Amino acid sequence: MGVFNKIRSKFHDDWCSKCYTPMREVNRKLFMLPMMVGHYVSHDKAEYYKKNLVPVEKKADIPTGMYACGVIVYHCSDCSNHVVKLSIFLPVRNQEQYEDAYLFEHGELDDFLKEQGILF
Repeated sequence: MGVFNKIRSKFHDDWCSKCYTPMREVNRKLFMLPMMVGHYVSHDKAEYYKKNLVPVEKKADIPTGMYACGVIVYHCSDCSNHVVKLSIFLPVRNQEQYEDAYLFEHGELDDFLKEQGILF
C-alpha cells in the first residue's frame, strides 16, 4: 500500500480506510425519511436512521415532498472491513437533490441492516 492509496481512501467512499484498497459494493437499498421539503434537519447519528428509515421498493413509492435515503454497503475483500454510506436526497422530477451523505465505518447500523436483509 502506498501513500497514494492512503490519500485516495480519504476522498473515495469506496476505498477502505483500514487497508487503503478499493472495496466492492455488496448491497444497495432505498428508504424514505419522514421529513418534508422545507423541514430538513441534518442528523449524523445512526440511532436516528434506525428509528426513522422506512423501506421502499422504488422512488415512485416516496410521497411527493418527502426525503429519501439511499443506503450502500461496501465490503473490503482484503481486510473484511465494511462501510455503510447514507445519501440523503429529495426526489424532484426524476432528479435527486442531495442534502447530506454520511459514512458509518464502525458497525453503527449493522443490526438495522441485518433486520432489513441488507447485511449478512
